[in-house]
Amino acid sequence: MKSRSSKAPKTPAARAPKVLIVKLSSLGDVVHAMPAVQDLHRELPAAQIDWVVERAFAPLLTRCQGVSHVIPCDLRRWRKSPLARQTRLEWIAFRQQLQSQTYDAVIDLQGLTKSAMVSWLALTTEKGKRYGMANRTDGSSFEAPARWVADVAVKLEPHVHAVQRARLLCAAAMDYTVSTPPHFGLQPGRMAITQPTPTGLEDNPFVQRKPCVALVHGTSRADKQWPLSHWIELGQRLNHSGFLVALVHGNAREKEHSEAIAAQLSDAWVWPILGLEAVTDTLARCAGVIGVDSGLSHIAVALDLPHVQIYNFDTAWRTGPVPFDTPDAAPSPQARQARQVSVFAAPHPSLDAVWQAWESLATPVFCR
Repeated sequence: MKSRSSKAPKTPAARAPKVLIVKLSSLGDVVHAMPAVQDLHRELPAAQIDWVVERAFAPLLTRCQGVSHVIPCDLRRWRKSPLARQTRLEWIAFRQQLQSQTYDAVIDLQGLTKSAMVSWLALTTEKGKRYGMANRTDGSSFEAPARWVADVAVKLEPHVHAVQRARLLCAAAMDYTVSTPPHFGLQPGRMAITQPTPTGLEDNPFVQRKPCVALVHGTSRADKQWPLSHWIELGQRLNHSGFLVALVHGNAREKEHSEAIAAQLSDAWVWPILGLEAVTDTLARCAGVIGVDSGLSHIAVALDLPHVQIYNFDTAWRTGPVPFDTPDAAPSPQARQARQVSVFAAPHPSLDAVWQAWESLATPVFCR
């Protein structure tokens, strides 16, 4: 498909490049694309890196180092009422914001028709190009328009981790080599909620708060769930080990499950339903996280928290925890992996397997 570009003058050679990332959803997929931005920022430190994403996930990207501007869209909502007046007005506003700048590279990290449409709408400089995937990779969705829209379609190895797929595509687009462990660049903000003080000691400034471990039991897919009885016994073991157990949820049904688990524990903290910013910032203060394969579990990985990720399917090779570096150190992959592990079994991992994985992790950092 012929590239669409603006009629702007030729890009000066000395000007810092402008790159547009298109990765719309879902939460876990957005997190997996963050290391690609860190690579771009490291290789092209003067570059402006913008990102188009579903509005629900936009707050997370304001905490991602290297992202210059976040362009939110509401494609999921718009498609429910495409002919409504409000939809038309919001679409026009989105298109105007998207086309307010021209880009030297538009990189579609999603590979779907909807992301291809956004890439096609974005304006490039005279020499700018659109980049996308040339093929499907194992376990990931891919739709032909993503290849048709791309000026340059990058062929990827079919068996590749989701994090590495995004990194390799950006590297091919901007002509550099991926040679370091992934770093997510997710920086927590100041919207964390405060851990409760034990009853009767609210006015005592010398009260030592317990380290807390968050249990992420909620998932939109029933086949990813872990038995409620296992969550209860896991919480009891954590209590016995001196941890406060935090129960995390994103809707009313999941909150009921949190309350059912907390009712069987001696020391539990049921969080209210929090926005994405607040839940990210509060997770960052935890001593660790144990959770199913979900967006919040992937946020725990991005925050470099001690974490056990529970899988009922053998897909951890594609989306599970991977070693990554930190800004001030680059430990070996073996050392980094010890902080975050996945556990897989069908129909689901046993309680003992998850507990052994938790005990194998590096020493947790106490919550503040």
